[in-house]
Amino acid sequence: MIYDHRTYTCRPGTIRKQLAMYAEHGWPTQRRHLGDPVVFAATETGDVNAYVHIWTYQNAADRDRRRQSLQQDPAWTAYLKMSAEAGNLISQKNSILMPAPFFPS
Repeated sequence: MIYDHRTYTCRPGTIRKQLAMYAEHGWPTQRRHLGDPVVFAATETGDVNAYVHIWTYQNAADRDRRRQSLQQDPAWTAYLKMSAEAGNLISQKNSILMPAPFFPS
């Protein structure tokens, strides 16, 4: 099992608009290809302009297959274009995490 941990940072004052746009135009499509994330949350303290989501995959090949399917979906492409035009996002950080040997997966 691997975890894909993603942190997106928005321009100050735009996180609510970004999450609303994602909820309407990105969330249904992403879930159709990737399944449900383990976590999808906005930061409450610290960098309050950020949100995080963590997805699980069986392995790197499973992640690649599902993400390629997502990238080929016209609804996802339309959402990415809409998000880019809105200009709310200023950075993205992705990390692939492996569970510790003692952690149940």
